[in-house]
Amino acid sequence: MHRNYLWIVLIAFTGLLPGCSSSNPATPHILIRTQAGDIEIELYPRQAPRTAGAFLSYVDSGFYKNSSFYRVLNDDNQASNAPKSELIQGGIWKTDYKKAVRHQDIPHETTQQTHLLHKDGVISLARTTPGTAGTEFFICVGDQPGFDYGGDNNADGQGYAAFGKVVKGMDIVRNIYARPENNQSFDPPVIINEIVRL
Repeated sequence: MHRNYLWIVLIAFTGLLPGCSSSNPATPHILIRTQAGDIEIELYPRQAPRTAGAFLSYVDSGFYKNSSFYRVLNDDNQASNAPKSELIQGGIWKTDYKKAVRHQDIPHETTQQTHLLHKDGVISLARTTPGTAGTEFFICVGDQPGFDYGGDNNADGQGYAAFGKVVKGMDIVRNIYARPENNQSFDPPVIINEIVRL
């Protein structure tokens, strides 16, 4: 009886130790808390160390408090002669542009390097030219092969830097994707209350 009691105390105490987490450190999870609901994402720092590492550093610093999903690409709001894509884009660009532009120039990790393809629910960093990604991210709605290395959506052929995928809350992503928009901008933007590590 005494031995069983000690084991119960030890297990309970271990669960209270700081830094203890049920998530796997090789695949940390983050939670995007939005006004539409929560989206849980698994990240892959072993495959995309620079991209996932930068994103986690923003998350841990509380950088995404009061940010938003502000952009959507769908079949109806893109030029008919351009490669199509489907996604929702978020970050702090609309709420604090000056803060966003101070955090750029993450070295580009292509899908050829990471083997993380832009499938349904994959999260990736927005960019202009390779190496200019910063705080802004997007989530794929459906498979987006044009975003992979050698794909049609970038003239430079380098694609975007994928670094994780949605594991819970894809219904929330699709709910956001279907919201009213005007010229690729959500009207109104969908508020992100915060992004936290689980």
